[in-house]
Amino acid sequence: MSVKIIGLIRLKDPVAFETYRSQVGATVERHGGSVVARGTVNKTYWNQLACTPFEAYVELSFPSAEDADRWASSPEYQAIVPVRTEAMDLMLFRVVG
Repeated sequence: MSVKIIGLIRLKDPVAFETYRSQVGATVERHGGSVVARGTVNKTYWNQLACTPFEAYVELSFPSAEDADRWASSPEYQAIVPVRTEAMDLMLFRVVG
């Protein structure tokens, strides 16, 4: 069963964001995943969880939860986490359904 990874993004550094974005796709593909969608958020309807507002999102797809977990903990992805940290605040979560 395929799984999705959803990322909610608040940008901090646009230059670092472009660097991260240019590298992350290859790490996803290396683990059988793909970038399904990415874009900007232009309207929030409800925020009953009192989340910090975010400006962008990404949706990834992996063949299995194990593939998604391997990607998230892989050395190649972990190598770009410092750039990610400079580029954005991120909530990243896995959904199955």
